[in-house]
Amino acid sequence: MTDDAVPDLRASDADREQVAGILRDALAEGRLDMEEFEERLDATYKARTYGELAPITRDLPAPGVTGPPVSLTKDPAAGPDWSGRIVGGEGSSTWAVAVMSGFQRKGRWTMPRRFTCFAFWGGGEIDLREADFADREVEINAIAIMGGVDVIVPPGVEVVVRGIGIMGGFDHREEGVPGEPGAPRVVVTGFAFWGGVGVQRKLTRAEKLRIREERRQEKLERREGRRELDEPRRRNSHGEH
Repeated sequence: MTDDAVPDLRASDADREQVAGILRDALAEGRLDMEEFEERLDATYKARTYGELAPITRDLPAPGVTGPPVSLTKDPAAGPDWSGRIVGGEGSSTWAVAVMSGFQRKGRWTMPRRFTCFAFWGGGEIDLREADFADREVEINAIAIMGGVDVIVPPGVEVVVRGIGIMGGFDHREEGVPGEPGAPRVVVTGFAFWGGVGVQRKLTRAEKLRIREERRQEKLERREGRRELDEPRRRNSHGEH
C-alpha cells in the first residue's frame, strides 16, 4: 500500500510521538532551526490523519534509510489464538441448578457442547471469558423461573440467542456481532418465566489491567516527550537573555 492510498486514516498518539521524535533529532542535527522545529511540532500535535502527518517529515531522512519516515500502513493487531481453546472432550460440567440459591461456572473450565441450567428463585452465572470449549459451537440451555441466569462471553465470540420468554425475556444485545476467525459460537436457548437470561460481553480482569497499564505508559511517554521538547526552548530562551 502506498502513502497516498490511505491519507484519511486517523493517526494515533503513538504516530504523532514518532514524528515528534524525528523532529527533535533533526533539530539536534541542525537540519531544522528552532522556528521550523516549533512550526512543525505544532502541526504534528494538531494532525488528525496520516495525510496531515506524513508531509511534516517528508524532507527529513530517517536513521539509516531514505524516504518518508512515517508509514501509512497499519499492521492488523494479532487476535487471540482460539485454536488452543477448542479442546474437545466432554467438558468440566454439563449442568447446574439453583433453587432459592445460586451457582457459578467461571475461571478455567471447559464448556461442554451443551450446558443445561435451571434457576428457580435463584440465580446463576456462566462466565466463558477464560473457559476452553469442547467444540467450535456450544449451546447453553437456560431455564429461569422467577430467577435469572447471566452469560458472560469474551470479545470475538459470536452469540446467537434463541430463547423464549413469558413475562420474562432473553437479552439479544450481543447478538449479531461477527465472530473472529476460528472463535467459538455460543448459542443461548431455553425458557424464561417471570425471569430473565442476560448476555454480556466483557474483557477479563487481566486484559483490563493490561490495557490500563498500556494507556498509563503512553501518557508517561507523551509527558516525557513534552518535557524533552521544552528543554531546548528553555535553553534558547536563556541564550537570548
